[in-house]
Amino acid sequence: MGLHWIDYAVLLIYLAGITVFGISFRRRGAGLREYFLGGRQIPWWAIALSIVAAETSVLTIISTPGLGFAGNLTFLQLVLGYLTARVVVSTVLLQHYFRGELFTAYELMRRRFGARLQRVSAAIFLVGRALAEGVRLFAVAIVVSVVLAGLPALGVHVHISVGVVIAGLAVLTLIYTFEGGMRAVIWTDFIQICIYMAGAVLSLWLILRAIPGGWTAVVASAAAHGDKFRVFDFHFSWYQPYTFWSGVIGGTFLTASTHGTDQLMVQRLLSARNLRDSRKALFGSWLIVFAQFAIFLVIGVMLFVYYRRHALPPAGAFGRYDRIYPEFIARHFPAGVAGLVMAAIIAATMSNLSAALNSLSSSTVFDFYRQYMARGRSEAHYMRVSRLATLFWAVVLGVIAYLSRFTNSVLVLGLSIVSIPFSGLLGIFLLGTLTRKASETGAIIGMIAGVSIAFVLYRMRIPFTWFIVAGTVTTFVIGWLASWVWPQPRRENSEAAAA
Repeated sequence: MGLHWIDYAVLLIYLAGITVFGISFRRRGAGLREYFLGGRQIPWWAIALSIVAAETSVLTIISTPGLGFAGNLTFLQLVLGYLTARVVVSTVLLQHYFRGELFTAYELMRRRFGARLQRVSAAIFLVGRALAEGVRLFAVAIVVSVVLAGLPALGVHVHISVGVVIAGLAVLTLIYTFEGGMRAVIWTDFIQICIYMAGAVLSLWLILRAIPGGWTAVVASAAAHGDKFRVFDFHFSWYQPYTFWSGVIGGTFLTASTHGTDQLMVQRLLSARNLRDSRKALFGSWLIVFAQFAIFLVIGVMLFVYYRRHALPPAGAFGRYDRIYPEFIARHFPAGVAGLVMAAIIAATMSNLSAALNSLSSSTVFDFYRQYMARGRSEAHYMRVSRLATLFWAVVLGVIAYLSRFTNSVLVLGLSIVSIPFSGLLGIFLLGTLTRKASETGAIIGMIAGVSIAFVLYRMRIPFTWFIVAGTVTTFVIGWLASWVWPQPRRENSEAAAA
């Protein structure tokens, strides 16, 4: 049994509807504050859900069940680090972002150090985020391949390449990103996460019904085949990413970097009405993230038990484990419901892509174009340039997505790509906010050293949970030491203090 024609109808209607919904947020004459920060009037709970959507996205939906299927629940140890990271971001970084009118995280670096470090940190964000979002965009091709696999059973024989799928999603996303700005990003996130989480809960029920003996059989089988409900692993290893030590420490550093220095997340936090609401959104998002990961990992374990009695779906052109959950939805969900959940998974990628395009565009305009190429132009001019930048980055992400098609787990690949450049960013942000001695030259030297160390460890196959720690610590220590050799000029110090 596969997707029904009703599912395809629901999918098409949903994608068209979510695109129209995003366009509806268009506001004539909207300025940069409205377009990039939603006028700073977004409620905290909507931002919290949007953070979850950006933090997990389609990678969570298809790869996390695969981790539970192939292993156990030890991935949750990484999520514990997500909580400690939120404490760090809330107490160390967030307050600085709400001092004055900031549009990007990297404007803070200009205040503290100078224009050169703003350009360097923004450039690292642009490269790192483009690579990570390219992988995310590719991930949805796995879901689409499952959807298309059911067409022959309906008498429709069509071959659509991965490149066409990626281009089609990019075009749909561009339509409402151009028009709706940050409001469209956050509210489409809200709809997507509600639907695919409802689908996840439904999955638990359907899988349980399909297993003779129900939950008792799941627990017994999971215990008999490697203790698959195991959460904690306290042994120490440099090469296993999901032990307690690597999970908590690595998860802390990873999330502190993404939520504290990544424009994709900072832009959402800056959309809150005030610092208090921003903090509520940050901590509220963790509760949802923890529940979400737990549900998807349990789904993976239950699918492991289910497929001990049934033949595994074909691996196709993608990693076997990333394909298991979408295959189950297509084969076993009721007609119409399967199409809606598949549509929400696909649309989640559109929403993430929209947020990425918006943040990449904002950094391009505020950290480079307006600052160094065209000062003093009208808001209408900068809005036109913002849309051109959005189009440019859509093409870049599409190319990266197409080149990402040879991988076994898109979740691990995505986390690894993010961890290399953002280890350097976290290091300099901590250097700038925790010390007075740090200089711009010292911070740049530290960042180069930190990113280099992270890349070397990545090439040595050390898990991302460790090389982001090494990269951050190296950036901070080398940056601090180098600042003694190349101190900040007195004039720049006074400017930073005044800011």
